[in-house]
Amino acid sequence: MGRAMAVMAVGAALSAGVALGSRIGPAGAGTPPATRDAAGRDLVAAWNRTLLGIVRTPGAQPAAVHPTRNFAIMHTAIADAVADAGKGSAYAAAAQAGHDTLAALYPARAAELDRQLAGELADVPDGPSEDAGVRAGRAAAGAVLADRAHDGSEVTPPPFVPSGGPGGYRPTPPAFAAPVFTHWAAVRPFALGRGDRFRPPPYPRLGGKEYAGALGEVQALGRDTSTERTADQTTQARFWAAPIWNHWNEIAQDAARRHGTGLAATARMFAVLDRTLADSVIALYDGKYHHAIWRPVTAIRAAGTDGNPATRADPDWQPLAVTPPDPSYPGAHSVVGEAGATVLAAFFGPADRFTVGSEALPGVTRSFERYQDAADEAGLSRIYAGVHTRLDHTAGQVLGRRIARYELGRALRPSRTGG
Repeated sequence: MGRAMAVMAVGAALSAGVALGSRIGPAGAGTPPATRDAAGRDLVAAWNRTLLGIVRTPGAQPAAVHPTRNFAIMHTAIADAVADAGKGSAYAAAAQAGHDTLAALYPARAAELDRQLAGELADVPDGPSEDAGVRAGRAAAGAVLADRAHDGSEVTPPPFVPSGGPGGYRPTPPAFAAPVFTHWAAVRPFALGRGDRFRPPPYPRLGGKEYAGALGEVQALGRDTSTERTADQTTQARFWAAPIWNHWNEIAQDAARRHGTGLAATARMFAVLDRTLADSVIALYDGKYHHAIWRPVTAIRAAGTDGNPATRADPDWQPLAVTPPDPSYPGAHSVVGEAGATVLAAFFGPADRFTVGSEALPGVTRSFERYQDAADEAGLSRIYAGVHTRLDHTAGQVLGRRIARYELGRALRPSRTGG
């Protein structure tokens, strides 16, 4: 069996393995299965939307804690609660787990989270089933939170010291902000074992043709005033500018709705997706700070120092988008996008038409025939934005794909906090 077919088989096995549980919903035994499935699916999606709303609120997300960690914590707890509900209400278990994780991670939002939980539990008949479900949800959330309490995310990010040499990363204009998430490579992964498991290979030689070609491409297409970038490429650059993990969580919500998955199947899918995305971010920061490669704006302005006669310095060059404050290689959009596409293709098949919106470009949507098409576009959009080269994109997609395939294989085992 080929690697792509094996990945799809894993997704099919995961979905089949929770088919019975996916029929558990808030209503009684007389409620039609389709209604119970929809209610369970919508419950998981509701907590996902709540977390999306929180991380999109300025100041709500701790600056030194990457949001993907909290998505993974919440969805792992929900999936474990559903799996452990037994004869209790799996719907109540999922609701309680979603509430308890977010209330612990965002205590300032406790009142609104309490209201959401109360509304959901009001749909569950009072009695032993509800009580058992609530206990399962509390236990699952407590176990995941305890497991992640000292995972390295609480460490104060160490300062980054630039090398100053050609190719070496240094803060970028206009703000020359200090690099972010310098500690994240040391955070304990959810399932990957260690952040450097699939570390990208060394960056190509600055004096070589591959580097010159990649730099020339972003120099032409990524400039703020580029006449070579098409109107659609400019739209892509702006559309995908939002945090890429938010996009893939919304794509997953839509996929679950379109495919009619029930509570357990939806919970399992989100747990696998967000654990993979969280581990992808740990791995990409390992690669970024290990290789510490300069960003295009630095490379283009300082091209006279790279020893490559095929590159051309332009001290006035400006990218279309503001450059993120971290090293260039590998590209985060490419890593996370490829990981997300690989996971969702495993669950729903690679050919799956969908439409996605953007918080960075409200009112605009883009449609795709395959998950891979969206991952490709998102990664390449960072070239059009002027913040990455194709070298970053290619290495990022390889990394994201390898992590997703690894974690899909492990996901056949029961969903448990330690990975």
